[in-house]
Amino acid sequence: MASWAAASEWAEGARVMDWGLIFSNTAVAAVNLEAVVFALAAIGLNMHFGYTGLLNFGQSAFLACGAYGLAVSVSQWGVSLWVGLVIGILAAIVLALLLGLPTLRLRADYLAIVTIAAAEIVRITLRSVRFKDTFGGSDGLQNFAGPFYALNPLDPGVYGFGPWQFDERRTWILIVGWITIAVVSFLMFLLIRSPWGRVLKGIREDEAAVRSLGKNVFGFKMQSLMIGGVIGALGGFLFALGNAAVQPDFFGTDTTFFAYAVLILGGAARIMGPVLGAAIFWGLIQFTDNLLREAIGNGYIPSSVMTVTQSASVRFMMVGAALMLLLIFRPQGIIGDRKEVALDVR
Repeated sequence: MASWAAASEWAEGARVMDWGLIFSNTAVAAVNLEAVVFALAAIGLNMHFGYTGLLNFGQSAFLACGAYGLAVSVSQWGVSLWVGLVIGILAAIVLALLLGLPTLRLRADYLAIVTIAAAEIVRITLRSVRFKDTFGGSDGLQNFAGPFYALNPLDPGVYGFGPWQFDERRTWILIVGWITIAVVSFLMFLLIRSPWGRVLKGIREDEAAVRSLGKNVFGFKMQSLMIGGVIGALGGFLFALGNAAVQPDFFGTDTTFFAYAVLILGGAARIMGPVLGAAIFWGLIQFTDNLLREAIGNGYIPSSVMTVTQSASVRFMMVGAALMLLLIFRPQGIIGDRKEVALDVR
């Protein structure tokens, strides 16, 4: 009798799973700020890894250049928003030169080692006590997004339809973000289908053959590294403006790895691969998080097995397992081509 009562209680709890909330939150996450930022980060990596074969494991440093270039310029130096954007882009170009000059004539794995170390150097420098007056230390910086939101033409209120309803501030940053993605994707389309883009693909496939044709392989690699870095800096701009704050620990190695997951999920060397990958990746993160929380709250998963706090980590394990299966059965990603993930690292 007691077991029947327990089973009835469990079944009743199961019926109150709020699937509408789960799917609506998933739909919102697929277009929200995180998807925008990581789509741009992955588009930059697509230029590096997908089209040129450069193993850049420091994309988070380029995002930091954009975010902190803007934040420091406006909040600390008192310059305009537009000057801050230019400073962030210049910082990304300088970083690309510093990374590329000593490594791009060597094998691709040297670039991987240098970039992952450089990204950590940038992060640690930003959070250091010595430069706290400039970068804000571990607390980061605020009070720089006002000029951006002052440009917002939307009146206070809620905009959108269905699950996609946001206040005027979030609507404004998402409009700017998705327009930026559209413009960058179109420019990538033009670049990759130009003679310049065909040389990049040739470098990825066989660097020695391209060099034998008289092409300056080092110059093309450097251009690719700078362009992809600038695209990553655009993602940093939007992250900083969307959160109205920057904090150095966001720009750790996990940010770069998330960007690679987005790229591989969507498909490398495909114009829309990073965009599709970002929407699916963050949708999956939100879906698993809400699913676990609902399951725990309604008795599907006993608290002795998992708590709501623990579900925040388990969701990444579940998404990671799904990505592993994807790499096993479809390594080219959803819309990719298998040959695009094979690199010439000589």
